Amino acid sequence: MFLMYFLQVLVRLATTLVMVQGQGQLTRVGFYSRTCPAAESIVKQTVQNHFNSNPSVAPGLLRMHFHDCFVQGCDASVLLDGPNTEKTAGPNLGLRGWEVIDDAKTKLEAACPGVVSCADILALAARDSVVLTKGFTWNVPTGRKDGRVSLATETSNLPGFRDSIDVQKRKFQDLGLNTQDLVTLVGAHTIGTSACLFFRYRLYNFTTTGNGADETINPLFIAQLRSICPENGDTARRVDLDTGSASRFDATFFTNLKNGRGILESDQKLWTDVTTKSFVQRFLGVRGLQALNFNIEFGKSMVKMSNIGVKSATNGEIRRICSAVN
Repeated sequence: MFLMYFLQVLVRLATTLVMVQGQGQLTRVGFYSRTCPAAESIVKQTVQNHFNSNPSVAPGLLRMHFHDCFVQGCDASVLLDGPNTEKTAGPNLGLRGWEVIDDAKTKLEAACPGVVSCADILALAARDSVVLTKGFTWNVPTGRKDGRVSLATETSNLPGFRDSIDVQKRKFQDLGLNTQDLVTLVGAHTIGTSACLFFRYRLYNFTTTGNGADETINPLFIAQLRSICPENGDTARRVDLDTGSASRFDATFFTNLKNGRGILESDQKLWTDVTTKSFVQRFLGVRGLQALNFNIEFGKSMVKMSNIGVKSATNGEIRRICSAVN
């Protein structure tokens, strides 16, 4: 118990240091301490209430924050309604948790009208989602403004499930995130699920030799996946991204990659590519390599990501409703 507490303290100290040294000078921990002291607790309680009735909102909110930050920066542009907005683009059609953000915003507007941005709600809700699934907490710097632009065409910046490691690294590097950040943040797949649509092609006719499946998949795992996702079956059926531990935020996702049990092609490549494999091994505590604690590093990388493209008062606003500009 003491060790767990000590590690939690380390996360808070480390993420605060990242915030101070990082690119987000517009944000700081405790931004609403005077203007809306209950802001973080309101978001936390709202996420908790929705999680209690539907635990799938946790990975949904975490993914939503990620998708927001990779397009136009962390400015809640993903929340905007309208034709040809980010929300209408293919990569975002499966996002979940919109109602949680709207609920939190309604409560915050009642408590502190016009003070707390939707972008900050997203960042806080992502952290709270990790904690609810037994991950470590971290200090979330706040003070973001909401953007006014949302374009479906810009979602091509999002990493794709068939992307090579080189493409993944380029997309992360373009936003100031390094290879360790890439591996760490993809580790968010320790919670949540994927539809058969996004990986079934790996199970049938992927190769012209062997059993036709992607050779990086554990042979014993192929039969299990095929039973869930038949070749001509329902593409909407869902599979845990972290087999055996999909509801707990931990490092078993990386153990599954080592054992050839990664669901998405882009995930499994983290193990088969030499430039990313060493980070996976360090999260697994492989002898001879400097070990990394996944939960601690995740908090640090999340703070770093959450400071991408932060809007100021000159190019942003505090939306009254998260789905529409003022």
